[in-house]
Amino acid sequence: MKLFEIGQKIKELREEKRLTQEELATTCGISRVTLGKIEQGKLGNTSVKTLDLVLAKLGLELEFKTINNFGLPSLDEL
Repeated sequence: MKLFEIGQKIKELREEKRLTQEELATTCGISRVTLGKIEQGKLGNTSVKTLDLVLAKLGLELEFKTINNFGLPSLDEL
């Protein structure tokens, strides 16, 4: 998942769970404004801890994935 897609996915999941930004932000201990920025893909000063809290409240977790060849396709993949 690309960074700009994270906010879109968080908003989608929040809406599926019928939570307002205010409700989710409050349970995460962050402001509604901060959550709004995350949903807009403006992750600038957002810590990994904050992002992890929001995702955990939505039933998700961060996962690391190994990228081979710096994300470029190999000759076999072309």
